Amino acid sequence: MDIANPALKLRKRRKTHLIGAAIAIVVLGLTLFVLRLDPALPDVDRASLWIDTVQRGPMLREVNASGTLVPRESRWLAAATSAQVEQILVLPGAQVQPDTVLMRLSDPGVEDALHNAQAQVAAAEADVAAKQAELNSQLLDARAALSRAKSDCASAKVKSEAYAQAIEVHAIPEVDYEQQKIAVAQLQSQVEVERQRVDGFTAGMKAQMDAVRASLLQQRSNLALRQHQADALNLKAGIVGVLQEVAVQEGAQVAAGTNLARVARPDVLMARLQVPEVEVKDVNLGMSVDVDTHNGIASGKVERIDPAVRNGSVQVDVNVTGPLPPGARPDLSVDGRILIAKLDNVLSVGRPALARADSDLGLFRLDPASHVATRVPVRIGAASVDRVQIMHGLQAGDQVILSDTSQWDKYERIRVK
Repeated sequence: MDIANPALKLRKRRKTHLIGAAIAIVVLGLTLFVLRLDPALPDVDRASLWIDTVQRGPMLREVNASGTLVPRESRWLAAATSAQVEQILVLPGAQVQPDTVLMRLSDPGVEDALHNAQAQVAAAEADVAAKQAELNSQLLDARAALSRAKSDCASAKVKSEAYAQAIEVHAIPEVDYEQQKIAVAQLQSQVEVERQRVDGFTAGMKAQMDAVRASLLQQRSNLALRQHQADALNLKAGIVGVLQEVAVQEGAQVAAGTNLARVARPDVLMARLQVPEVEVKDVNLGMSVDVDTHNGIASGKVERIDPAVRNGSVQVDVNVTGPLPPGARPDLSVDGRILIAKLDNVLSVGRPALARADSDLGLFRLDPASHVATRVPVRIGAASVDRVQIMHGLQAGDQVILSDTSQWDKYERIRVK
């Protein structure tokens, strides 16, 4: 017969509790150990990364902008009057001379106004001729009256002299002599009156002729305007160049002032760049510019900066001082690099993604031995088109990843394969 042993059961229960506690402690320790371990480093393919080496030396601070080549000399040709486009004679791309007729327009009202102006000029010319003849006739009458007065006065003087001799010998009464002297004085006064009349009429004649000539001049000016409007119905290029654009079609009805065609000189071009408004503050007149036509690079200088901002950019005109590469033509897309400044003996590296001037960011610095890249804080100074100045955080010879690393923001290190 078995006898129950309470002490043995108690020892077994204690042993079971101790084993459970030991297992719990081991599990807890393993959990804490695992939690203390760094997360596994992500592997990144080196071919997918842009890696550059920090260098010490000169750095060009530049602003990049896109734009087009535009003719330095170009003009829009506009309709002088309301008209209809009858015929387009020259198509875009053709070489033109100043007297090349590009298109013919028609407007019956212009031709009618021209005929009326011609008739009015003819009438005004006839008025001038008639007025001249009338005044000449009146002037001749006045001069004839003056001539008669002078003749009468001369005769009276001769008679007066004869009376003077006769009175000395008492051949005539003294009263006759006195009367003759009075007659001479009256005739002399008449001569002076007639002379003043001729002078006054001559001056008045000039004023009257000036009035009718002014009317004629006005009619001729109107005729010149109507003739210009009629000539403008044959639209001419006006300059030596190339027809760039025809803005209308045959049969179209256009109003006065409507742009019809554009002519430009393709041999004298300048670059018109659109500089982002946040970068234009550093651009000044006279700065050097490299204009890339994608078939070569031409040098130039900034010659004008538009004072207004349009669609987030500022227009900058560049005078191309060097020869343009082959194939350069108006409206060709170009890229311009404006040299802002040259920094000497500075640390620089290729421009990282999302980098801005005078800012802080984290870059992965690559250890060539372990192929592990560690994130380090970096201070950016001046920024250029493709390079940035390193103020601190990196040394010459350091290799850094410049690609966008936002997908690894939660990691401080990555492994580059």
